[in-house]
Amino acid sequence: MHAGLTRVRVRGFRSARDVGFAPGPVTALVGEARAGKSNLLRSLWALLDSGSPPLTLEDVSRGGDGAISVEATLADGGVVTLDAQPPEPARRSGASPPPVVFMPSAMRSKGLVASGGPRGGRDPGVLGLFLSALEQQNSAFERQSDAAPALSLLSALDDYWSSGHKGTVFLVEEPELFLRPQGQRYLYRLLRRLASEGNQVIYSTSAPTFLNVGRLDELALVWQDPTRGSMVVQPEALRPDAVFRIASEFDAERSELFLARAAVLVEGRTEKLVLPFVFQSLGRDADREAISIVECGGKSNIPIFATICKAIGVPVVVVHDRDAEAGEEPNQSEQALNDLIATLVPAEHIVVLEPDFEMVAGLGGRRHKPERAWNLFASLSPDEVPEPLARAARITLELVDRRRPRTARRPVG
Repeated sequence: MHAGLTRVRVRGFRSARDVGFAPGPVTALVGEARAGKSNLLRSLWALLDSGSPPLTLEDVSRGGDGAISVEATLADGGVVTLDAQPPEPARRSGASPPPVVFMPSAMRSKGLVASGGPRGGRDPGVLGLFLSALEQQNSAFERQSDAAPALSLLSALDDYWSSGHKGTVFLVEEPELFLRPQGQRYLYRLLRRLASEGNQVIYSTSAPTFLNVGRLDELALVWQDPTRGSMVVQPEALRPDAVFRIASEFDAERSELFLARAAVLVEGRTEKLVLPFVFQSLGRDADREAISIVECGGKSNIPIFATICKAIGVPVVVVHDRDAEAGEEPNQSEQALNDLIATLVPAEHIVVLEPDFEMVAGLGGRRHKPERAWNLFASLSPDEVPEPLARAARITLELVDRRRPRTARRPVG
């Protein structure tokens, strides 16, 4: 059993009309802007810290009964509850809450830690240690940029971890802010280290660096339902035998699919290079649409990525070679792989290139294929784009548009 919170339910707080989730030692809240990730963090801050700002009418969910309720089950089985009917003061009851440190994104270039009034649920020793470390580290940096406090954060967390303190709940909005990629990787490892030593870390993020593909159970996928408000789904953990292979195939670029509205899975680098031009031929930009084009490192790896997409609820389109001429059957191993992909992805979301990408794209020879494909597709007019590739782009855009509010939908092609 880990320290901190094991179950949370939030009702009537901003976009969280009625939502629950089960945080682990490390939990990453992932979703689009305005999905409600920050609201969930702030509801936990309100619950755990009696020194947090009083709840106001602006904190009440629209269309609700005016009441706010936040409840958390603790690792030892105790329950801590907050009930409020703004503008009346909130009432806290139940078990004693664990110490909490809340780091909102708006303060990343300032003091880092949100505070107000009495410490309430915070342990003054824990908070004092952390704030003292921040103060010392801030003074060590020349405050010539907004990034200085973010750099201080790394050192302060290092100092906190070295102190051996346990039992603190860290709530962090966008930990990646103002940090270069190397700093982001280090901070991610540091947060995990804190959790492994008996603390709990719950954060919202838009950076692939902070998403662990080998631990899908650490993700809490947040989205906004038009009628029910913020919703959360937590994927199941991967099988132990699948963790290493999946983790070894994912890098930061491929991990972007966790943050995608839809993903296109392709075999290799060449297809990844040319598909953005195909989307452009339809008058759309794949990056603007939050579409991830994922190069899987060969057709044999497509089932790995398709499995991940299915687990996290990201719509997927697969483009792969048939590896056989028209009228001929693929060899046994290729057919088995084609059949496996067909069991993981709906048939209408699979585009099979016959016999392969090179023939469909009109690329003769194998030498310098990526460069030649880039030059070819960069100069193609819309009516010259091969139909199978245009079809893959159209299917993907339709999947994206289904996930948009109706007022934000755009025509395809």
